[in-house]
Amino acid sequence: MAVPYHSFYFQWELALMEFLQARLAPGLLKALSELSFLGESVLLVLVLGWIYWCYDKEFGRRVGLQIIMGLVWNTMIKNVVLRRRPYFESDRIDLLKKIDAEADACDMAAQGYSFPSAHSQGAVSLYGSIALHDRRRAVTALALVLVFLTGASRVAAGAHYPTDVLAGWGFGLFLLFFVPWLERRLPDRRIFYGVLILSALPGLFYCGTEDYFSSLGLLLGFVPAMVFEEKYVRFYKPRSLQRALARFAGGLAGFLVLNALLKGAFSLLVPAESGPAAHAVRALRYALLLFALLGIYPLAFDRPGKDRPEEKRDGKEPAA
Repeated sequence: MAVPYHSFYFQWELALMEFLQARLAPGLLKALSELSFLGESVLLVLVLGWIYWCYDKEFGRRVGLQIIMGLVWNTMIKNVVLRRRPYFESDRIDLLKKIDAEADACDMAAQGYSFPSAHSQGAVSLYGSIALHDRRRAVTALALVLVFLTGASRVAAGAHYPTDVLAGWGFGLFLLFFVPWLERRLPDRRIFYGVLILSALPGLFYCGTEDYFSSLGLLLGFVPAMVFEEKYVRFYKPRSLQRALARFAGGLAGFLVLNALLKGAFSLLVPAESGPAAHAVRALRYALLLFALLGIYPLAFDRPGKDRPEEKRDGKEPAA
């Protein structure tokens, strides 16, 4: 199904991208484009999993909201701006890193629109949150390098204009401060979560790309998972690095297995690649996946009523 689009760019953007792809050594160009994984949703979810399961679940909750709301709002903006990706505009620009590896590069419904860059925005949300949380200069410097490499990789890969990357960085920086500010203004978490969900729903009326429904599903899985964990689970931080690694390994295995099972099962129910039914199934698949990983899986962890006394709900170790 054809999707609407707009073509607009600065001439210097195409010239820069054509220059990079023509002049950089093929191996270097390929390596640079592969750095896109630093801002991909799979890596963001896995880092979120480590922070949430193994390090500090309250910090993980905040980071998760930053990332997921950024993805949702990013796709809603993309479906308003409708900017076509740069490799459509020049036959001297190749797409070296697709959003959906299984779909055709010319399938805009699967590959999504260009403005703003979700990879660049997600990198700011994740690495910026870590830098603000840790505050050490080395951590801040590393965060800046990772953010820069993520954006540069998207330009080198032919997936985004430089202005897409700049807008993604700017929007990610805005989210670092806006989401915490909104939560402070709405201290009742039920109202806070409700406002976030309501802000995402208008996209149902105009978004036609798969990335919106994926991110909406993540939000609809994340919020119930946080509510469920706070009320029924309340797991503790692991007592050792070995336990933390075991938690993460179990979560990673669960992610891979459950994602494959859900994808296979739902593809049998709705074989069509696009349309309302396929979009609904995609959102449901991502919601179930995230709820299982962040809400159900922690039932296996140390928690009140399992092998520890009841403690306050901060996820920290009870006193020895």
